Amino acid sequence: MTNQLVYLKPNVVAEPLFNDWYAWAYLISPVTAAMYVANFHLKIMQSFVSAPQLHVNALKNPEMIGGPYINYPTERVNDVRSMMQKTIRDQTTLLELAKSVAALEKVLAGEEASGYSLEPLYAKVPAPLKGYVELLYDLNNHPSVRFIEGLLYRSPYYDQTLQSVLLFPVEGDDRPFVFSTPRLDDESRLRLRTPFADESWDALFRMRFSADSFERICEVCHIEPAQGDSFRALFTESEPRRPDKFEGDGVRIRYFGHACALIESKHVSILSDPVIGYEHGRGLPRFSLNDLPESIDYVVITHNHADHLMFETLLPLRHKIKNIIVPKNNGGSLADPSLKLALRHTGFQNVFEIDEMESIPVNGGAITGLPFLGEHCDLNIRTKSIYHVQLEGRSVVLAADSNNIEPELYSHLHSLTGDIDVLLIGLECDGAPMSWLYGPLATKPLARRNDQSRRTNASNYTMSIDIVDRLKPKQVYIYAMGQEPWLTYVTSIKYTDESLPIREARRLVDECRGRGLAAELLYGTKDIVLTPAASAAVRGA
Repeated sequence: MTNQLVYLKPNVVAEPLFNDWYAWAYLISPVTAAMYVANFHLKIMQSFVSAPQLHVNALKNPEMIGGPYINYPTERVNDVRSMMQKTIRDQTTLLELAKSVAALEKVLAGEEASGYSLEPLYAKVPAPLKGYVELLYDLNNHPSVRFIEGLLYRSPYYDQTLQSVLLFPVEGDDRPFVFSTPRLDDESRLRLRTPFADESWDALFRMRFSADSFERICEVCHIEPAQGDSFRALFTESEPRRPDKFEGDGVRIRYFGHACALIESKHVSILSDPVIGYEHGRGLPRFSLNDLPESIDYVVITHNHADHLMFETLLPLRHKIKNIIVPKNNGGSLADPSLKLALRHTGFQNVFEIDEMESIPVNGGAITGLPFLGEHCDLNIRTKSIYHVQLEGRSVVLAADSNNIEPELYSHLHSLTGDIDVLLIGLECDGAPMSWLYGPLATKPLARRNDQSRRTNASNYTMSIDIVDRLKPKQVYIYAMGQEPWLTYVTSIKYTDESLPIREARRLVDECRGRGLAAELLYGTKDIVLTPAASAAVRGA
C-alpha cells in the first residue's frame, strides 16, 4: 500500500490540540489562551492530582459530564501530574502573561484610574504586556484595557509549536466530553505535531474526496517510520460516496445537525456553523463531510462558541472554502477575541467581518448580518451575528441561539426584511452559568448569585413565538439544540422528553402548526426545498 492511490477514510477524526488540550477559538488567541492555561487547565489538573477519585465519582453522574472533571481513571494520576509539572515548567511565558492581566486589572481598579488621565499608568503596566495594550475610559470614566491582538499574534505569546492534531478513526458516536480532559500519550492514536496553518493538512484532507499515493502523503506530512502503520490504517482504497448536488431552480436548505445548514441554489452554496458528524455506518442517519459540495462559496459563523465554530470540522474543509464570513469584532476586549485573526492565523484565506445590517452580495441574492442579542451572559461581546440569506427570491433567517430579550428589535428587523420564508431558531433555554464558559477569563471570582443569573440562554417558547409573530415566517424550524448523538463530546447534552428545551420546542412546533405554518424540531437530517419566487431578483455576476 505504498504507491497505489488511496483515500482518507470518512470516519477519521482530526482532533485539534493546543498544549495537549482540545483546541477551540479561545485557545488560539494569545491572551485568552494564556488565561485558560492558567485558570482552567492547570487548576483542573491540580484538582485531579489532589483528589482523583472525586473526578471519577463525579463523572458517574451524567449531569456532571460537562463539568471541570478529568475523565481518566485514578491509575493515570501520575501521568496527569507529569503533564501539570510540564505545563508549569514549559509554559512560563503564557503563565506570566495571565498573571500580568490580573495585575493590570488591579492597577485599573485603583484611585488613579477614577477619571484622571491614564497616561501615568502606562508605567505600571506589567512588563509582559508593555506595548501590547491601550488603556481607555468610557465616557463615564470606567477604565478598561484594549489588547492589541494583531500584534500579540506576532509576538512570542503566539506559539504554533503548541498546536498538534490527533488522528484516529471512530466506529460510533460515543466520544467523551473533550474540553475538561487533556490528551495524554496514547499509542492507539496518531499525533502529528504540525501547526494548524500548515498546508500539509489541506493535502491530507483533500484525500477524503480525491485519491493520492500513500507514499506521497507520507512525505508531505513528514510521517516518521515508526508512525507508518498507524498512518496507513487511516486510508482505504474504497472510493468515497459523492455528494448529491442540488440542481433545482429554487433553494435547498439541508440540515446537517445542530446549527449546521447548507443553503444552496444551483449557483451558490452557503454553509452555516459547520459542526458535522462522521460517516461510520452506525447510529442515527446523518449527512457527513461527503455530502458537502466540491467547493463551498461561503461559510458563515454566527458566534464564537465551540459548538458553532469548531476547528475539528473547519480544518478538514479549509481546502474547499472560498470565503468565510464572521461577525465584526469588538476590538481587543478579553472576552471577545477576533475570529478573523484566529482563522487567518490558522491558515484560512478570505476571512471577512460583517457588521450589523451590512450585506455581502452573492450570486442570486445577498447575505446580511442582523443583530444577535443574549446568550453571552451580558458581556460586551460583538462577535455574534444572525444572518438573513436572500437567494433566488427566497428569504431565510439563521437566528442561532438568539435570546429575545428585546422584542422590539424584531419589529425593526421586519420593517427591513419583510415577511420571511424560513426561520431557523434555537431554543436552548437552559444554558450554563457565565463561569462555565467565561470563568477562566475573569481575574476575580463572580458571586454565585450573579453567576447563576447570567447564563448562556437562548429563547424559550414565549420569546420564540414572539419572534415568529414579528418576523412572520412561513416555515419555522428549531435547530441548534445540540441533541444529535455525535455532538455530546462538545455539548455534554443528553436530553430526555422532559428536558425543558425539548418541552419548549414542542410547544413552539404545536403552536406554529396550529396556525397553519410548517414547523419541526429538527433532528438528524432534513431537506427543505423552496421553489424560486416569481419576483426573484436578477442574478448577479
